[in-house]
Amino acid sequence: MADPMRIRAKMEGDKAVVRVLMSHEMETGQRRDSTGKTVPAHFIQEVTATHNGRTVLAAQWGPAISKNPYLQFQFGGAKAGDKVVVSWVDNKGDKRTDEATIAA
Repeated sequence: MADPMRIRAKMEGDKAVVRVLMSHEMETGQRRDSTGKTVPAHFIQEVTATHNGRTVLAAQWGPAISKNPYLQFQFGGAKAGDKVVVSWVDNKGDKRTDEATIAA
């Protein structure tokens, strides 16, 4: 399983701002290794974020996203102390879910 995501969430005015750093190799399937063999594609395909069971972000990604991707988004209707849950699924079926508490 991949390393935990680093998630920071904080209130800025009436919106929650969430910053996520994901640990993933994000191989495109086009690069070759030192022996000349193609490195198989391995990348995050789906990213979701929920707040109190409500989806606040749903994204579909492809191989063009960089290694260890960074994501920032904001949403309304949150308050300090609430939880934000971020999940991803890659093209090989690997999954990761982590959560953070929204700071004031």
